[in-house]
Parts: sequence; C-alpha cells; structure tokens
Amino acid sequence: MSFNSRLSNRISQSQSHLCVGLDIAPENFPDADIGLSDLQDHCQKVITATSEFAAAYKPNLAFFERWGSEGIRWLEDILQLIPSDAIIIGDGKRGDIGNTANQYAKSMFDHFGFDAVTVNPFMGRDAVKPFLSNADKGAFILCRTSNASASDLQSEAVIQKTIDLAIEVNENDNVGLVVGATAPDELKSIREKSPGVPFLIPGVGAQGGDLESSLKTGTRNGPALINVSRGISFAGDLSEKAIHDAAENYVNQMRKIVNES
Repeated sequence: MSFNSRLSNRISQSQSHLCVGLDIAPENFPDADIGLSDLQDHCQKVITATSEFAAAYKPNLAFFERWGSEGIRWLEDILQLIPSDAIIIGDGKRGDIGNTANQYAKSMFDHFGFDAVTVNPFMGRDAVKPFLSNADKGAFILCRTSNASASDLQSEAVIQKTIDLAIEVNENDNVGLVVGATAPDELKSIREKSPGVPFLIPGVGAQGGDLESSLKTGTRNGPALINVSRGISFAGDLSEKAIHDAAENYVNQMRKIVNES
C-alpha cells in the first residue's frame, strides 16, 4: 500500500487530522532549571496524553540532535512509545543530493523507521527522489512554509515549480506538500493546483494560523494533517490532563469543522 493511501486510511480510521509536533525544548518551560531527563519525561507525557487523538506525530530532529548522542538515544526511545498505528513523520527538512541524500534516506527510513520525512526541494528532484523509491514511505516537500520570511524566496513562480515537481515525482503515490496555515491565500491556490496530494499544514496555534480555514481548504480535494506543537505539548499547567484536554479540544474542533463542510 502506498504511503498516501496509508495516510488517508489512518485519518479515516482515527477520525482525526491531528499531527502532534514533538518540539520539546527547555526554553518552553517556565522553570529555568530544566535538564534532558525532564524533557524526556515531558515528551513521554505528551505521547501518552495524546495517543487516543493523534493521527500522526512529527518529531523535529533539531530538538533531539541538540543533545548529541544522548538526544539521538532519546529519539530512538520515544519512537518506541508512539502507537504503532500512528504515522510518524521525521521533520529534518533534508535537502542534499546524490549519495548524501541516499544516506539521509537510509537513516530516516531504515534506521529510525519513520513513515515519512520532510524534504527541502531547493536543489531540485535529486534532493527529493531518494526518499521516494519505497512506495510505503513518504516525503512531504516544502512548498509554502509558515514562517514570516518565507516570501523572501517562495514566490508564486517558485511555489508553482514546486507543485509541478511534486506531481511529476509522485509516481509511487507517496509525495505530500508542506503548506503553512499562516498563508491562507497560497494554501487555497496550492490545494486547487494539487488535487489528491496530501498536505502537512503547520502554523496553527502559536504561529497564528486559523484552524477552520486551514482544515476546510486542506481537505477540499485531498487528505491533510494539521500540525500542532506548542499548543498541545505546552498547554495549561503542562500536566498530562492539560495536554490531553488540549489535544481532545483540537480534535473535537476538527471533527466539527469536517462534518459541517
């Protein structure tokens, strides 16, 4: 089964479009005296509290690599805690070419076992195709990101070329696009031009993207995951109940939006 079919099935079976971003950093805690063991405990708490609601999880590799070999072991450990039926996206935004890209693909898929990765297409198809040879594994290509300076390079022409590239290399039905919730006009345009292509939509919550418009647009003619990181992982008093309630609230909102669409 192709990755895109697996993703669609997972969204349908879980009745959830929620992707929980695992971006666990000491700077997000009110207590300044936070060590790696505290982060590990909190990350486990997030997974436990959200497991009944999340269609997918997205560990951001930078938050683990920061800690060197201990951080890599932490990442390996938390991958074993995520429910086996959830989609796991390795957010490393890989973007090199040739043998280097092949090694990245082996790392992400063969070693860590991610179901999908995020890929920067700036160097062209050579940076993307090594992640697409196995139909069961997917790649979300950066198309229009959610950061404020995205428009420095991501012009309408560049976005169109990225869409064209994604459609062209989608021979195994395992290509998706990253499109930020903070750019609703571009999100609508990209969705119209890429029917059936899965979207990974960051930017809802702390970055100010609108959940309702993003979900309605993103699911108009294809599957979509809404990524939420800090809005869930650092909700309320940071307790397991607060995290659980935040995830449940997001999923309930999403179900209502989809049912009313």
